[in-house]
Amino acid sequence: MHNPMLDVARVRMALRQLDVKPSRAMGQNFLVDANALAAIVDAGEITAQSLVVEVGPGLGVLTWELVHQAGAVVSIELDKRLIARLYAEFGAYTNLTLVNHDILKSDIAQITARRPYRVVANLPYAITSPVLRHFLESDHPPELMVVLVQREVAQRICATPGDMSVLAHAMQIRAVPELVAVVPPEAFMPAPAVHSAVLRLRHRAVPLVAPADEHKVMRVIKAGFLHARKQLGNSLAGGLAAHNIRIARDVAQRILQDAGIDPMRRAEMLTIDEWQRVATGVAAVVDLA
Repeated sequence: MHNPMLDVARVRMALRQLDVKPSRAMGQNFLVDANALAAIVDAGEITAQSLVVEVGPGLGVLTWELVHQAGAVVSIELDKRLIARLYAEFGAYTNLTLVNHDILKSDIAQITARRPYRVVANLPYAITSPVLRHFLESDHPPELMVVLVQREVAQRICATPGDMSVLAHAMQIRAVPELVAVVPPEAFMPAPAVHSAVLRLRHRAVPLVAPADEHKVMRVIKAGFLHARKQLGNSLAGGLAAHNIRIARDVAQRILQDAGIDPMRRAEMLTIDEWQRVATGVAAVVDLA
């Protein structure tokens, strides 16, 4: 079936009628490309039994695909004008629930009734990281997330040791990331200044860091990345101090050595397992709670 929501003229008319002006500051761009849309939906591995949560449905281009493939869809939209439009367009679909709420203030377990679910969404650029963390760090995370985000953000999340970041560690502790496809600016209206990417995140049944230790490990990782381009032997103590974790420079160097880490290495080169060993060493001399 042809998705009528892909029609550019229809999108322009709808935005005029609703007096909605896409915000570049918020990264609001409406998808109008069938190939990009297909890449998102295919990556979601949706079946007639799937419960899908969509964030920021906008005018409903992705919603249309989801309600025709998933058993149940929950679409969460903050803008009341867009919610009204979605009710007008999709009111007859009994497998769709529309929620007018801020996703970052939403109770995921309540929205999903604690059923297994997956997230499929074209996320506003400005809230990409908070939304991903909100789902992955909830007490009822999705089994799978497929989101359309800035290409640079997707690449950072999928990074390997040598090019790691705080964001990469935060995501990879709980999920296995994969960059599925690159989407050009002309796939959107208005066209953004950057390329986008379809990012898939598979939830880890067993996280790389035990939940009880994650806060401590992330504190040390954030401290280590404060001066990411410097050698850790020279920068770790200062980074920790900036995060109110005070140890002497020679102690920080000894912690690295005891963890089997060359003090000449930089933060971006370490694996999550190595950061855990550093955090264990730091916790042995100061309180990381």
